[in-house]
Amino acid sequence: MRHYGLIGRHLSHSFSANFFRVKFENERIDADYTLIEMEDIATIREIVAERELSGFNVTIPYKESIIPYLDELSEEAQKVGAVNCVVVRGGRLIGYNTDITGIEASLEWMDVEMNVRALILGTGGAAKAVQYVCNKYNIAFSTVSRDKERGDYTYDMLDSEVMARHTLIINATPVGMAPNKDDAPALPYDAIGAEHKVFDLIYNPATTELLSRAKALGATTMNGILMLQTQAIASWHIWQRAYEEFKEGDIC
Repeated sequence: MRHYGLIGRHLSHSFSANFFRVKFENERIDADYTLIEMEDIATIREIVAERELSGFNVTIPYKESIIPYLDELSEEAQKVGAVNCVVVRGGRLIGYNTDITGIEASLEWMDVEMNVRALILGTGGAAKAVQYVCNKYNIAFSTVSRDKERGDYTYDMLDSEVMARHTLIINATPVGMAPNKDDAPALPYDAIGAEHKVFDLIYNPATTELLSRAKALGATTMNGILMLQTQAIASWHIWQRAYEEFKEGDIC
C-alpha cells in the first residue's frame, strides 16, 4: 500500500482525506491518505520516513517554509516560490505547485476577461500562486496585506476608488475558513457591485462570509471547491507518474 497525506498545522477543515478516500475506493487503488498536523516543518523528513510517505500535499502555513527542506523544485514551483505537492523518490523530496492548475481552472470557469484588474488578498503561498497565474495570463493585479511592507495596499487603504479599479477580487487568505466562519476580510463592502467577480480560495464553508456579502451586493462569486478538486487530481497525476517510473526502474 502507498501512503499519502496532507501536511499542515490545523486540518480539521480539510476535505482532502475524504476526496482521496473516495477516489481510491472507486478506482480500487491500494493507497491511503491521512491528515498530518505538524507544529514544526523542520521535522518533515522524520515524518516522511516514519509514515513511509510516497507523496504529500502541503497547506497553510507551510507552502513557503517547506522549501528549504526539499531536494528539488519543479520549474513552476521555483517561479512561484511556494509548494503544495511533494513527491518522495529515493529519499529525495521534490516539490511542485498544483495550486496553479486549480486557479487557472477556476478563473476559466468564472469567464474572467484578460483586461480586468485583480485585487489579491494576502501575500502568502496561495497568493503567490495566484500572482503567478495572473502574470501568465496578463491580468494586472494589486496585492493587499496587513503588513504595509508586503502588499501594494493595506486593508485600511481600500476605498471605493480602489475597488472600482479592481473588479476581480481574489481571497488567498484563510480569513473566513472553518471554524471561523463568521470572519470576513476587512473590505469596503458597500463598494462591491454587479461589476465585480469575487473568487474565494476557501472551500469550507462552501459559502464564506465574503462570498455571502458579495453575492448579496450583486457580484459573481465562486468558492475554492473546483480549485481543491483540480489541484488534488493534478497532485495525483504527479504521484502516479513518479510511482510508475519507479516501478519501471525496478523491473529494469
